[in-house]
Amino acid sequence: MHGKCRQALDRHFKLAPVIDGVEGTPARLDLAGPHAQAAGAVRFIGKVPAEGKAAGGTLRHKGWRAERATLPPLASKQEANLLAPAEIEIE
Repeated sequence: MHGKCRQALDRHFKLAPVIDGVEGTPARLDLAGPHAQAAGAVRFIGKVPAEGKAAGGTLRHKGWRAERATLPPLASKQEANLLAPAEIEIE
């Protein structure tokens, strides 16, 4: 199943990291690039100061964003939030 999921993601989305760095290395928010400056793009974890912001720390996860999304048009009367239909086998 994971192979099919990867194929679907590759076909419909171009994914890119929020912070293009090496996980486990130091990272500074002010040097992390424009995508890291967007609201909600970076979550601080660990010993976060009371004000909730820090200059930097250790990059634990790059994060992912959709650089491109091209989805096929919905069929008439198809639910927009349906990801995959259920399957019923007729025997």
